[in-house]
Amino acid sequence: MNVLDILRKALDDIGDRTAIIQYQSVSGGDINSAYYVRSKHRSYFVKVNKKIPPRFFKSEAAGLELLRKTNTVKVPNVYYVMEEESGAYGLLLLEWIEGEKTEQTAVLLGQAVAQLHQCYGQHFGLAEDNYIGRLPQKNGLYENWMDYFVKCRLLPQIQLAEQKGRMPTARRNKLEKLLVSLERWLPQQCRPSLLHGDLWGGNWIVGAKGMPYLIDPSVFYGHYEFEIAFTELFGGFPDQFYEAYNEIQPLSPEYEERKELYQLFYLLVHLNLFGETYGYSVDRILQKYVG
Repeated sequence: MNVLDILRKALDDIGDRTAIIQYQSVSGGDINSAYYVRSKHRSYFVKVNKKIPPRFFKSEAAGLELLRKTNTVKVPNVYYVMEEESGAYGLLLLEWIEGEKTEQTAVLLGQAVAQLHQCYGQHFGLAEDNYIGRLPQKNGLYENWMDYFVKCRLLPQIQLAEQKGRMPTARRNKLEKLLVSLERWLPQQCRPSLLHGDLWGGNWIVGAKGMPYLIDPSVFYGHYEFEIAFTELFGGFPDQFYEAYNEIQPLSPEYEERKELYQLFYLLVHLNLFGETYGYSVDRILQKYVG
């Protein structure tokens, strides 16, 4: 069955039995094939993956739904999720979002993310595993933020880097030294905020009237500064975003001291995804904190 056949079945299943009048490939990242599809009824964004990991699109859809239920950030509607039991083929049918930035877009984004971070859970982490990019993301429910950060964030990426041959002895030794001294910098008391989990500049888009939308989540409950640290790592968020955010959810005075520890997780992810290009940045952070 080709993409169009699967797409027609998906549209039929959601009650859109009108003809497909436009179907074209669009940019959708390095993981999935992506398409713009327009029927006589509405426009859609379609992701297709022919070698999908288990629950890959289902995890994304669940994350979008969790964000949507907060009534804080806007996310595309999920219309349809299809994954073969064999994990060989998957399709995700989403609302098509399109618009132009306005002077208020960054402000609205900062306000919405701050409000999201004031949605609290009972535990750190998440009941189900999900994905960070195309890498599996281990989760679990933890009482303590540092325990979750070490056991579910740093250690799995360190172990994966070892398997990939990207963990030289000096780097591994410094990481071990860091892991036993993290309590010097991480907060001992903080509440589990709902986080998007993969909030870089490419994971927010603009809809009608300049309204920002979040896409491609890797949700979990964690320390809100973890999310803000990642927004600063690769850019893509203007000053107005941070100003609006801080008016609602101020960053602590200690944020600058621990920011790069949070960025370390994402740099380890990129080391595992893209190779030693990111090794220098990992080593620089380790040198800063443990010498």
